[in-house]
Amino acid sequence: QARIRVLALIAKLFSISSSVASAVYHSNLLGLLEAEVNDTNDMLMTLSALELLYELAESPHGTEFLLRNTLLQQLTSMISNTSAEAILRSRAILICGRLLSTVKTALLAIDGRLQDTDECESALEALGHIGSSNQGASLLLSPAVRHVVEAAFDRQVRLKQLAALHALANISGENRPRLNDDAEEFLRRLIYAAAAESSKLTPSGLFLSVLQQDSEIRLAAYRMITGLVTRPWCLLEVCSKQEIINIVTDETTKKGMEARYNCCTAINKALSASNKVNDAACSGIVSKLQEAVKRGPYLAKDEAQPVVMTAERF
Repeated sequence: QARIRVLALIAKLFSISSSVASAVYHSNLLGLLEAEVNDTNDMLMTLSALELLYELAESPHGTEFLLRNTLLQQLTSMISNTSAEAILRSRAILICGRLLSTVKTALLAIDGRLQDTDECESALEALGHIGSSNQGASLLLSPAVRHVVEAAFDRQVRLKQLAALHALANISGENRPRLNDDAEEFLRRLIYAAAAESSKLTPSGLFLSVLQQDSEIRLAAYRMITGLVTRPWCLLEVCSKQEIINIVTDETTKKGMEARYNCCTAINKALSASNKVNDAACSGIVSKLQEAVKRGPYLAKDEAQPVVMTAERF
């Protein structure tokens, strides 16, 4: 068919060189492959498209660009779809295997740059981008994330710490659901290990230490806590130090107000959903959080009342 020939030509172009692959990618020609993978009405056409994707995944030039779009997500959905033909799921599994082997190699390379002071900030930012999705965060829960956690609470290099805090916020899920149980347990152990090896001894001590730093570090810390506090262990740590609650509810630096409010809201929501909401020991924390949430991102004062004054007469 003509469509298959066009798709085969795209695959051939991708294998020529990185510059040609880039030109084809930016022409949005991969959209044609995505459309065929999504079209379940013609199984033979979908299988042909998957065969071409399998070839692309073998090419280093093709892999580089396949990981930039939604094809990996589409393949994951196909694998999970029990109503799809077994042959389609099998081919999707093989393609993902090729892509993920490349991803792991890339992660090891990025992890290696974390030890280089000139490139570690870019490496941390890259890990944060990868960790912003559930699939990416699960991939990252490896030695690479151990370095992210360690850097997040290391005050020796400020910009490195800042990048690591933002990366950890993405990985912990500031804007998405929690991870699977194994990944969650690995993340918890990493943070407790980092605390045990520090002078703070506990995660709550680490959280407080970053919240007491400058406004940019504090903003990143708000994002990190927003992501982590949905976990019962983190909620317990946050509520164990009144100083954390005081900072989160009383931020006055304009740059961090919205991040502070999101953090405050996340703690309040997690606390409301927990069995500690009616705990007498937490009553002061609950009321303070609720009041801060009620006042909004910019801690508005009580509603202004009109003042009527008698006009002065001359």
